[in-house]
Amino acid sequence: MNELLDKVRRELSEASDEKARQSGLRYFKEEVHLYGIKSMTVKEIAKQNYLLVKERSKEEILDMCDSLWESGMMEESFVACLWTEKLGPQFTPEDFSIIEKWVQRYVSNWASCDTLCNHTVGDFIQKYPDHMAELKKWARSENRWVKRASAVSLIIPARRGKFLEDIFEIAGILLLDSDDMVQKGYGWMLKAASQSHQEKVFGFVMKHKAVMPRTALRYAIEKMPADLKATAMAK
Repeated sequence: MNELLDKVRRELSEASDEKARQSGLRYFKEEVHLYGIKSMTVKEIAKQNYLLVKERSKEEILDMCDSLWESGMMEESFVACLWTEKLGPQFTPEDFSIIEKWVQRYVSNWASCDTLCNHTVGDFIQKYPDHMAELKKWARSENRWVKRASAVSLIIPARRGKFLEDIFEIAGILLLDSDDMVQKGYGWMLKAASQSHQEKVFGFVMKHKAVMPRTALRYAIEKMPADLKATAMAK
């Protein structure tokens, strides 16, 4: 296991570029740790090395992903996310605990949050919808990234028209949150839901527009027709 992780880290280091690293740092308000690698290169490194790990046990792969997350390097977290996305069909309900640990302990920026949650967590919730209750607990967290995770985990299911009432419940929990990263997260979730349920999402926005932060509101209505946008944005 250590040899393979060393190989992944060596390849990431060899692909790093200081100019790209400095450019990447400008995307984040919070402190992040980067090699400085284009996302397509990270994906290729993750893909090629997954061919070497896919025959190993699920537990061993999850242990390697845990080590990648623990490093604090963003590109290593992306490798872990891509591996767990591929591992998803093997997940059982009990595996939620390790995913939750990553969200609560290691996610510290929007990129790692969204990369993990859009696919790995979203796929898990679609497979085991009873765990929706855990997302609602996340929405009440003190941690901004855990709160964002509760919403962005439902982006892809929302686009597919799923879990609308749960989406409204999570948006309701997060409604008055003052953190822009949380506002953008649940606004994005509502925008995704509007692709299949425009009228109902518009109704939710209009019901709450007096108190909904403008950042969340703008995200939620982004895909709606101009007349609905104007109505929603009117004072």
